[in-house]
Amino acid sequence: MSDNNFKPFVPAGTNMKELTIKSILLGCVFGVIFGAATVYLALKAGLTVSASIPIAVIAITLGRKFFGTTILENNIIQTTGSAGESIAAGVVFTLPGFLFLSDGGGTEFFNYITILTLAIIGGILGTLMMIPLRRSLIVKEHGTLPYPEGTACADVLIAGEKGGDFAKTAFWGLGFAFAYAILQKIFHVIAETPGYMTKQVNKFFPSANLSADITPEYMGVGYIIGPRIGGVLVAGGVLSWLALIPLLASLLPADMIATQLVKLGYLANLQTPGGQGSWDPVTHTFSDYAAAIYYAYVRQIGAGAVAAGGFITLLKTIPTIISTFKGSLGAVKSSASGTSGEVPRTEKDLSLKVVALGSIVLVVLMALLPQLPGGSVGQKLLVGLLVVIFGAFFVTVSSRIVGLIGSSNNPISGMTIATLMGTCLVFIAVGWTGKLYEPMALVVGSMICIAAANAGGTSQDLKSGYIVGATPMNQQLALFIGAIVSSIVIGLTVKFLDRPTAEMIAHGVKDHAIGSTYYPAPQGTLMATLAKGILSFNLDWQFVLVGVFLAITIELCGVNALSFAVGAYLPLSTTLPIFIGGAIRGVIDYKKKKANIQTSPEEDELGRGNLFATGLVAGGAVAGVIIAIMAGFDSTAGVLAKLNLQEGFIKTLGEGGYFILGAAFFAFMGWYLYRIARK
Repeated sequence: MSDNNFKPFVPAGTNMKELTIKSILLGCVFGVIFGAATVYLALKAGLTVSASIPIAVIAITLGRKFFGTTILENNIIQTTGSAGESIAAGVVFTLPGFLFLSDGGGTEFFNYITILTLAIIGGILGTLMMIPLRRSLIVKEHGTLPYPEGTACADVLIAGEKGGDFAKTAFWGLGFAFAYAILQKIFHVIAETPGYMTKQVNKFFPSANLSADITPEYMGVGYIIGPRIGGVLVAGGVLSWLALIPLLASLLPADMIATQLVKLGYLANLQTPGGQGSWDPVTHTFSDYAAAIYYAYVRQIGAGAVAAGGFITLLKTIPTIISTFKGSLGAVKSSASGTSGEVPRTEKDLSLKVVALGSIVLVVLMALLPQLPGGSVGQKLLVGLLVVIFGAFFVTVSSRIVGLIGSSNNPISGMTIATLMGTCLVFIAVGWTGKLYEPMALVVGSMICIAAANAGGTSQDLKSGYIVGATPMNQQLALFIGAIVSSIVIGLTVKFLDRPTAEMIAHGVKDHAIGSTYYPAPQGTLMATLAKGILSFNLDWQFVLVGVFLAITIELCGVNALSFAVGAYLPLSTTLPIFIGGAIRGVIDYKKKKANIQTSPEEDELGRGNLFATGLVAGGAVAGVIIAIMAGFDSTAGVLAKLNLQEGFIKTLGEGGYFILGAAFFAFMGWYLYRIARK
């Protein structure tokens, strides 16, 4: 239902600076920063958080104070910048899958040029497909689809005179996280992963591992997603690391675990030491049984659970999918047959001809570019057509869903899984089976994931623009620019973080850091697992099916299966600190409820706790990227090694005392977040 009485903050007849060079440049800077931070966070935790609100907050402060920007220029800044976060999420959730295809068949495509090409094409596709949908979803359903992040961004922009107070809290969180990260990752005063593991010879509870990566970004993510999702995530980790792994450790001999690791490629052979869990061929034991069992069995169970959880999430949205697609087709028809005339500034979109020509150009590019997998132009044309068909469908779905429940809850994984499975079935129907076609299937899935993620972010940006009175055409152009510029840095960040540092090599990481315990990349591994399982028939389905029915069981209990499945797949060290952040949010919400304080979702988004937590995420992730880059160069890596105080602290305090010191720092950060949020 459209809101005919709605009046934007800036009237359509007002001429104001909007798409300017300074607004585009500032937006590109934020897109680069938050895109790189999202890559780091998504590779480590398999999670992302929306960047639109912090960019809007910072844009107001810096823009008004130093650049004299208008509200419409600030809107362009956050629109351009948010494209980086959306595209980074789509890239990281899929393209690392090239590393895990059969016999390394996709490794040649995991290069910078291919990543850059797919990121740009997917990002542009997501924005292109949203052009004909803006009027039907953003305008006509203004009173029906709230688009929570977009509405909150508009509130921030309109309340520009309060921007300094907003930004002060976010900047303080960023600075706090940066200082914490320096103490943790450079000086190593704070332990990175304190933990405790029972011995394998323990009769009742062997190789149970309780640990936590006590970083500011994980605490910030936990606070933002809240206690419900954080609790479901950690529940999956508890099942895997404190139930399944101890059970399997008590049942399976070491040689059987090692044989499974050899089969999966995590161990060269039974005569070679090393691999996941550090196999010793002389004593036929592992130094870390929990890690060995996790990579041999539990990871595949978790992959099956994530696949089923994503598919269940998609099935639950089928009514929305059908109604949205019908409505969008009707809107496109009415737009095409509409009468010409003077269009108000706030209703000027790019032409439908741009959508049609742009889609054709993207298909042709995919057919002709040598960087993309495919044995012939005909094969690549089919891939391009599948991308456009699935893209038109799932971009519509993505926009509608984020309009109802927000970008953070967008079931991108489910859409990508459905796309990948559908593509593989099309390939099988035309006789394309085997490992040669796995990279082609992954390309379709990855581009839909990027397009759907960017479409969700684009929808929120267009909603912000509709409320403040922006020119849609200017926003759409800004999104194209942001997609291209951000993709340049996203690809560089992915490739750089994939390079093993000296410390990683010392811990057994060989060619690629992505896929290791440092950067697990859970969704990318899952996509590769599905492509291999369907096209090459070489998957351990018995473990995958355990995960599938585990997800079904959890869903039947009324719990979100996808969140639980991601927790079961990830290390407990990732989900436990996220849960702690969520628990702090739970205490804050309980105190507010007890004091009978009523706040809207938009007010919660702009609360001091949320802004400080956003700063923790941004500061911790950006610091992680910078330190990872420093560790990647021999000259700076040597300096970092000299600044490492870990050995001295362990000698003085013992390993247990060193872990307790780290936990105390993390507890202090949690207390400080609580104190800020209570204000």
